[in-house]
Amino acid sequence: MNPEKDFSPLTPNIVRALNDKLYEKRKVAALEIEKLVREFVAQNNTVQIKHVIQTLSQEFALSQHPHSRKGGLIGLAACSIALGKDSGLYLKELIEPVLTCFNDADSRLRYYACEALYNIVKVARGAVLPHFNVLFDGLSKLAADPDPNVKSGSELLDRLLKDIVTESSKFDLVGFIPLLRERIYSNNQYARQFIISWILVLESVPDINLLDYLPEILDGLFQILGDNGKEIRKMCEVVLGEFLKEIKKNPSSVKFAEMANILVIHCQTTDDLIQLTAMCWMREFIQLAGRVMLPYSSGILTAVLPCLAYDDRKKSIKEVANVCNQSLMKLVTPEDDEPDEPKPVLQRQAEPHPDDALAKQEGAGSGGPDGSCDSSFSSGISVFTQASTERAPVTLHLDGIVQVLNCHLSDMAIGMMTRIAVLKWLYHLYIKTPRKMFRHTDSLFPILLQTLSDESDEVVLKDLEVLAEIASSPAGQTDDPGPLDGPDLRISHSELQVPTPGRAGLPTTPGTKGLECSPSTPTMNSYFYKFMINLLKRFSSERKLLEVRGPFIIRQLCLLLNAENIFHSMADILLREEDLKFASTMVHALNTILLTSTELFQLRNQLKDLKTLNYQHAYDLIQKFGDLEVTVDFLTEVDKLVQLIECPIFTYLRLQLLDVKNNPYLIKALYGLLMLLPQSSAFQLLSHRLQCVPNPELLQTEASLKAAPKSQKADSPSIDYAELLQHFEKVQNKHLEVRHQRSGRGDPLDRRVVL
Repeated sequence: MNPEKDFSPLTPNIVRALNDKLYEKRKVAALEIEKLVREFVAQNNTVQIKHVIQTLSQEFALSQHPHSRKGGLIGLAACSIALGKDSGLYLKELIEPVLTCFNDADSRLRYYACEALYNIVKVARGAVLPHFNVLFDGLSKLAADPDPNVKSGSELLDRLLKDIVTESSKFDLVGFIPLLRERIYSNNQYARQFIISWILVLESVPDINLLDYLPEILDGLFQILGDNGKEIRKMCEVVLGEFLKEIKKNPSSVKFAEMANILVIHCQTTDDLIQLTAMCWMREFIQLAGRVMLPYSSGILTAVLPCLAYDDRKKSIKEVANVCNQSLMKLVTPEDDEPDEPKPVLQRQAEPHPDDALAKQEGAGSGGPDGSCDSSFSSGISVFTQASTERAPVTLHLDGIVQVLNCHLSDMAIGMMTRIAVLKWLYHLYIKTPRKMFRHTDSLFPILLQTLSDESDEVVLKDLEVLAEIASSPAGQTDDPGPLDGPDLRISHSELQVPTPGRAGLPTTPGTKGLECSPSTPTMNSYFYKFMINLLKRFSSERKLLEVRGPFIIRQLCLLLNAENIFHSMADILLREEDLKFASTMVHALNTILLTSTELFQLRNQLKDLKTLNYQHAYDLIQKFGDLEVTVDFLTEVDKLVQLIECPIFTYLRLQLLDVKNNPYLIKALYGLLMLLPQSSAFQLLSHRLQCVPNPELLQTEASLKAAPKSQKADSPSIDYAELLQHFEKVQNKHLEVRHQRSGRGDPLDRRVVL
């Protein structure tokens, strides 16, 4: 420093002392400066006051010499003390050079700068609030200072500033939020701790409504929640907990829509604490905001659905996710099926469309145009829409929702519980919004058919419920469901062509214009017959599916749909099947299901009650067998039929053998089967059953004799009960004799039937 330079009104002794390396001498100079400035204040000499501050700032605090900078800092603090309440008039000139020294490489100088600013702020108190942002910015840097003394000094200054903010009612929150939003993304743990502590202070001040600006800092808070420091995570948990309490108290003033996508992002993180916290917030948002959250359903489902497959290690997250899923599902009502008539929102805030707010995050979260479920997000979020005081309507757009559901159902690596939840969603949407959903059925149909091969019976059962709803819903009565309520999501897929009514010898049913259906099932919608065709096609291409799951699938469909319609439509389709071996296998499977399954009990009763000549048809069919080549497979099938006749389910048929007069073709048909069989155990079994058929004359009752014509009575002998008993005794003896011979012979074809 040039000793000949004029530093007036500072005396040469003051200048010399300020440049001294000893702190005590600099302190003496500061006392002289304080005395000098007090005199100027008493004289109201503002020109000299400004000149002193400028000299200390330019010539000392910003000097290249470290001791001079130290002298300038203590001198500026002395000026502030001397000015007292008038220091507010000169705060800009006093604070700026001190803050510059915060960046000094010398840690001692940074400490002295912190000390000087503490004295300046202590004197000015509330007058420093207009300069709060620059003070906060400087303090946030010192909070991460590596020197413990500097950090300790900054903490004292920080507490002082917090006290001032807490006491004041003039804090400029609007001006502070941009700086807070910027600083909240710091990765330094001390800076994060500093930020969290300030948010806690601001949240505790009654006159400061930080909740209005929560969308600006919520993402940053969740970032801090993932800090490695246990103490910082705990502090952040407290802050988020306080905000959530405030949201529950004042839901009407919360900007739910602006924070929805932020929660969607953090619900998908790998950090358990962040994910659980975000999921808890999501649960509260759905329950408090209601339909405001519907436009974000695709993103929410992207975040929630995978969590439903978590194991017990993440049980808490799974339980909260399940509540979110159920609550969101309840928001969809039949009114959402009404086109272009959005329901009003009870929440007094605007409802930005997710494509407008955080479009990038929502696009990644709900699956992009390519149907991908990839969820990679950037950490910074700063695009928000302004809230409105008007009530905004909410329209349910199914495009994104269906795309997410389709994506998760297509992912074979996804967990069973997630797949079940997806199918429950699809079923719910087909129930509540069938007209809108049928616009997406062509894109969903292939994956629903593919899901029939899932390893889980529960998944297959839910899948069948969805397919049954599609096949039976009145909303599917037309071939052309109309345009989608958004981008076309239909995908191409191979599918059997449905026969047109009137084609292949089928009559055209009146009222089936534009309806592809079986002539046997004119009341079903177009997708029913498509479903039957594609189901049989799948059975044909996947014989293992038919073998392992075929009976289960058909039995469940008979419960969910009309069993008669299912059998009629499959019969119509199999008539045109070119693969005769598959057709034979399928007919055998259908017959077995029809004859043995409890689900088909009603249909069996309907068949029994038919007034058609069933037994005559059976007899005529057996006569045709004489023209066929008798193979081992053919005889095996006849053998199985004989065994089946002896099962409990055919008790009614065996009892009909007592009514010989009214069932002659039944007996002829059974004798025809007997003639087809070689001398085997099945032959012996059926032969013995036919030997039990009584003489019809022995079974005539007194009432039937009275009702008969006189000529017939004269020719009919009277009933001899002794002869009747003798007949049954002979039959029984023959039965015992045949059993004895068969057991002694050890016939390998012997088949025993448990009644």
